[in-house]
Formats: sequence, structure tokens, C-alpha cells
Amino acid sequence: MINLSPVEIEGHTFLAVSVLLPKTTLLVVTSEKGYIMCGALDVGLLNEKLKDLKVIAGRAVGVRTIEQLLDAPLESVTLEAENLGIKKGMIGKDALLKML
Repeated sequence: MINLSPVEIEGHTFLAVSVLLPKTTLLVVTSEKGYIMCGALDVGLLNEKLKDLKVIAGRAVGVRTIEQLLDAPLESVTLEAENLGIKKGMIGKDALLKML
């Protein structure tokens, strides 16, 4: 099952996506520029093999809900996210605000 819902952060609307899979759930919150995601995101792949795409993204681990993803510190971020001032350890919702 796939769930889509709007998420409001400081007056800005983002899209939350939950994909229910056997034994796991993929969690993503996205803006038009980038996104944050659960531990399934492979930041190394984005930074190395897909570097030309210039993906703006951050990864939080150990989260099971969209709310946890928004409040969790990012475990890793892409190089393009760093260029926007998004750093490892930044809370998910703060990172999303930098992706506007």
C-alpha cells in the first residue's frame, strides 16, 4: 500500500510518502528540490555513481513513521544537500526547509 499526504512545516507544504512493504516501510518527505528518507536511501550511491544527477537528499535511520523522520537527525546527506547548508545531524524538518 502507498500512502500520500501533505505535511505542513512553518507554513510550507511538503509531500509525505509511505510505501508499506513486507517487513519494512519506506518513508520519504519531499519538496520540489529534494527529499529526506528512511535508512533505505543509499547516499553513497547518489554521491558516487549518480553524482551527475546532483540529488539533494538526506537519510535518517531507525525511523518507523513520517513524524519520526521529520524529527530525526540526519545520519548522512548528499554532497548537493551539503551545498545548501544541510549537514549530518540536522533534524529532518530543518533540512526540508532548506530545500525550498
